[in-house]
Amino acid sequence: MTAAVNIPIAGFVDVYDVAAVDRALQELPASASEALKSTYEKMLKAGGTRLTVKPSGIPGMEALYGELPNFAEVLDDIKKHIALCASSSDPMELPPMLLLGEPGIGKTHFGRRMAQLLATGFGFVSMSSMTAGWILSGASSQWKNAKPGKVFDTLLNGTYANPVMVVDEVDKAGGDSQYDPLGALYALLEHDTAAQFIDEFVEIPVDASSVVWVATANDASRIPEPILNRMNVYEIDPPDAEGARRIAQSIYAEIRATHDWGRSFPGTPAADVLDRLAEMGPRDMRRAIMNAFGNAKLAGRDDIRLADIAEGRGAKKSRIGF
Repeated sequence: MTAAVNIPIAGFVDVYDVAAVDRALQELPASASEALKSTYEKMLKAGGTRLTVKPSGIPGMEALYGELPNFAEVLDDIKKHIALCASSSDPMELPPMLLLGEPGIGKTHFGRRMAQLLATGFGFVSMSSMTAGWILSGASSQWKNAKPGKVFDTLLNGTYANPVMVVDEVDKAGGDSQYDPLGALYALLEHDTAAQFIDEFVEIPVDASSVVWVATANDASRIPEPILNRMNVYEIDPPDAEGARRIAQSIYAEIRATHDWGRSFPGTPAADVLDRLAEMGPRDMRRAIMNAFGNAKLAGRDDIRLADIAEGRGAKKSRIGF
C-alpha cells in the first residue's frame, strides 16, 4: 500500500447559514442571554464552512485489525464503505453503528481509532451520568445556565463536517417523562432530518448529516426499538488471550508515543508484563500501564517490570480478559 493511498481527500460543506446567524444576532432582544449572543458572534467569526474528508483509497488496516482483533466484523464493513466512495466523487458515508458488549472491552477506544483512520474529528458524550434531555440537542436559551448540545458544539468548535461522534453507554441514559436524553437521536440518525437539525439553544438549522455515529451499550434491551432500527448493531466479544496481548501492546505503544518521556522506554514491554496486562480489560490496561510507567520512573528505571503493575480492577483470574 503506497503512502499516497492514505492521503485523505478533502471537500467543503456549509454546516450552517452565516447570513441566518447574522440576522438572528441583529434581531436579538435586549433581554436575550449573553451566552446566546456570544454563541452567534462565535459562529460568525468561525464561519459556516467545514472540511469533509474521506480516504483517497482503501487504507492499510492490518495494524488496526491486530490492535482490535474483536472488532474485525465492524472493520470489514467500514472497509467496504471506504471502497465504495474512495474511487468516486461521492462523500464518505457510514451508517450509524451500535457496538454491544461487556464494559471495558474497548468500544470507546474503537471510536477514537476510527476517527484517526478516517482522518477526521472526534466528539464524545457519555450518557451514563446525564439526565438532562438537552445533552445532545441543547437547551432553550430562556433557561438559566442553558448551553448548546454536544452535536452543535462539536461542529462549531471543530474543523470537520463529518466527525466521528461517540455516544457512550446509550443504554444507561437517564431522564424523566419530560426530557428524553435520546430524543435527538431520532432525527440525527436519519440523513434527511439530520441535514436540518436544530439545536434548541441556537435555534438555527445545522447540517449534521455527515456526522459518523458510533453508539456503545452493554444491554440492547434498554434502547428504544426505533433507535435500534436506525443503526447497524454489532456484538463485540472479549478478545482471546493472544488478542488481549496485542491490545495491551497497542495501548502501551500509544501511551509511549504520545509522551516525550516515552522515548526512553523500549518499544515493547517484557513478555511477562504483557501476560499480566492481558488479564485486564482495555480500560484497566490503560490505567495500569500509565501507573507502571510512573512506578518505573520512581524506581529510576526506563523499563516496566511485573512489580510495577497493580492488578486491574476489572481483572478476573478465572477468565482470560474480562
